[in-house]
Amino acid sequence: MRIGILIFDGVEELDFVGPWEVFSYVNKVQAHPTRMLLVAPSAPVQAYNGLRVLPDCTLGDCPRLDTLIVPGGKGRLQAMHDPMILDFLRERYEGLQFLGSVCTGALILAEAGLLDGRCATTHHTALDELGGYPSITVRPDRVVRDGNVLSAAGVTAGIDLAFQLVEELFGTDVALAVDRGIEFDRYTKT
Repeated sequence: MRIGILIFDGVEELDFVGPWEVFSYVNKVQAHPTRMLLVAPSAPVQAYNGLRVLPDCTLGDCPRLDTLIVPGGKGRLQAMHDPMILDFLRERYEGLQFLGSVCTGALILAEAGLLDGRCATTHHTALDELGGYPSITVRPDRVVRDGNVLSAAGVTAGIDLAFQLVEELFGTDVALAVDRGIEFDRYTKT
């Protein structure tokens, strides 16, 4: 199972690191490895708060992916108009089991046309902007699933999205084990 996370200059760190941790922890609780890949237009990537990241591959040499997550952040203002990124998303979508967005990453998917006719969410400050795409039904929920496309609200909601996908891909027992392992308490809140 290959899970890719698209990153770009100005990406919000927790938008991609939170889901990365959840998906990566699956390898600690089950025998069939999940391969995580950071995918970027170029290297290195300078995230919004200063973290410098070396991606595993570029858009041009990215292998086949089963799931792809698109985070947001201030850098999405350029990313959502980058023809290379938009073409990559459009080309890869057909082969994906799941496509997800975190925070304002939904606006990148919207610009690529991948949310047309779907329900979606984004960070609360960008709900109106997402609503500017007339073919998208905006829902102010933490995570919205419409077919094989999931979108998460702001920043930490990406962890919830990742847990939903872990449960879908690997089952409830694995999701519970990851939950206990990273002490997130998604399933044990009282």
